[in-house]
Amino acid sequence: MGIKQQLGMGVTTAVLGLTLIGGGTFAYFSDSVDTNNTFAAGSLDLDAEPTEVIDVDNLKPGDSMVRDFELQNNGSLDIDAVTLETDYTVIDAEGDNTEDFGEFIEVEFLYNADNLDEVIFQTTLSELQDMEPEAISEHVFYPELGDDGLPIDESHDLVVQFNFLSDVEEDLNQFQGDSLEMEWTFTATQTEGEEL
Repeated sequence: MGIKQQLGMGVTTAVLGLTLIGGGTFAYFSDSVDTNNTFAAGSLDLDAEPTEVIDVDNLKPGDSMVRDFELQNNGSLDIDAVTLETDYTVIDAEGDNTEDFGEFIEVEFLYNADNLDEVIFQTTLSELQDMEPEAISEHVFYPELGDDGLPIDESHDLVVQFNFLSDVEEDLNQFQGDSLEMEWTFTATQTEGEEL
């Protein structure tokens, strides 16, 4: 055997030895187990029944309309608070308005107990639109919902009276033929988180 062959054989033997030593150094027993974990978020689902609160034609100063609708918690989480945001648009039929129609639509939130209607909060649509949703909740929902909020599968009746004001100094003729489209957005917020 030549020198080259002897050197090649020596290198091969050294590599094989290192491989056996390296592999043997980390040859421990081992075992593993898999765990299955789930984080399922709950849902907030606030519904209103009916979704159209009011739809009237031929409204005149002095008219009043009482509407009753229900806020429902159809989710899987309790609702801590409900806020209300008001937005409306006036369609000026003749283009002659000098005032905001919403200033002459009074809104009375009523508490209905034993067939006696008691006003818990009174304002105009114009003022309602300018209020912060949280401020409205303090007047409208907190007296009704209290500290319990709106628990799962429960509902809350909301009774509202709309009045077209007539005992005002302004000329209401400017509103003849006009219409007002109002949108109420109710927003539910969850209760505080807890340790589970």
